[in-house]
Amino acid sequence: MRRGLRVVLWGCAYVLGLVALVVVGAWTWWQPEPRARGTLVNGLWARHQWVGETHSEQEYRDLARLLRENRITDVFFHAGPFEADGTVPPAKYRNAGKLIEAMRRYAPGVRAQAYLGQIRKVDGHGITDLDDPAVRARVLDTDRIFLDLGFDGIHYDFEPVYPDDGAFLDLLERTRELTRARGRVLSVALEQPTLVDAAQPVYKRLIPRHGTVHYPPRPTAEYLRAVADRADQVAIMTYDVSLPTESLAGWHFARHTRRTLELIGDRTTVFMGVPTYRPLMDWAEDLTVALRGVRRGLDGLERPPARPYGVGIYAEWTTDAREWAHYRASWLPGASGNVSG
Repeated sequence: MRRGLRVVLWGCAYVLGLVALVVVGAWTWWQPEPRARGTLVNGLWARHQWVGETHSEQEYRDLARLLRENRITDVFFHAGPFEADGTVPPAKYRNAGKLIEAMRRYAPGVRAQAYLGQIRKVDGHGITDLDDPAVRARVLDTDRIFLDLGFDGIHYDFEPVYPDDGAFLDLLERTRELTRARGRVLSVALEQPTLVDAAQPVYKRLIPRHGTVHYPPRPTAEYLRAVADRADQVAIMTYDVSLPTESLAGWHFARHTRRTLELIGDRTTVFMGVPTYRPLMDWAEDLTVALRGVRRGLDGLERPPARPYGVGIYAEWTTDAREWAHYRASWLPGASGNVSG
C-alpha cells in the first residue's frame, strides 16, 4: 500500500509540475507588448431590437456615429431566429426596412447584414433540420425576403455544425449563388477550429451525439477551408474560453488567430470574435485579453493574409464606453486604410 501511495503521490507531483510549467511558460510568453496593430475591417453583432422595435432618428444617428468612430465595416443585425420550417415571422422584423433606410442615410458604406440562425437539429434534437431539402429551400426563400428589404448580406449562425455536415455546405453554396447574383455578401459564424484534427474522431467515439450531449462541434482544417470557399466572410466565435489566467486565455486567442488566418486568410475575409460580455465562468476572459491575444497571434504570422481580416465584437448591447475606448486605443491603427472586404 505504501508503494502504491508513493506512486500516486509522485504521479500527482508530476502532473502538478507540468501544469506549473505550462502556467509559468504562458505567463512569460504573455509579457511582451504585441507589435502588430489591428485593422480597419471589423464586425459587430447587434441586438434584435434594431429590426424588431421602433427607434428615433437620434438613435439611428447615434448608432451610425458609433460605427464610424470604431471603424466597423460589417454589422450583423439579429433578424431571426429561423422557425423549424426555415421561415422567420414578419412580426419579428417589422422595422427592418426603417433600419436599412437609416443606415443608408447615416452610415453609408457600412454593410448591414441579416443575422439569421437557429439550433441545428442533430439526431432528432434541436429545432431546424437542415438535412431536409425543403427546409433549406425555405431558408433561401427567407434570405430573399431580407435581401429584398435591402440588407447587404446574410450572416448565418447555425449551431452545432460538425465537420461531416454536408447539408450545411450545400446551403452555403446555394446561398452564395443568391447573394452574388444580387451583389451582396454571405458571412458565416463558426466555432473555433479544433486544436488537433485527429482528436475529433476520439471525441465522437467517447461522447456520442445523442440527446443534448454532443462532442465539441469544432471545424477541422479541411472543413474550415470548405466553408471559407463558400463564404465571403467567416467569423470565428473564439470567445467562451473558461481558462483561469489572462496569459492562458490570451494564448487561446493568439493560437486560434494565427491558425485560422494561416488556414483561410488567403481565401476569405476573417473576423476573430472577441467578447465584451462576462462569460458564465468569469475567469480571465475580457476584451482587453482578447484583443491582446489576437495581436499576439498576428505577431506569429510569417506574412499577412491576402484577404482582409479583423475582429468581430460580441456584442453591441454589451459593450460600454470604456471598452470602446480601449478597443480604439489598442486595436485601430493610427492611419486610415482600405476598409473593403
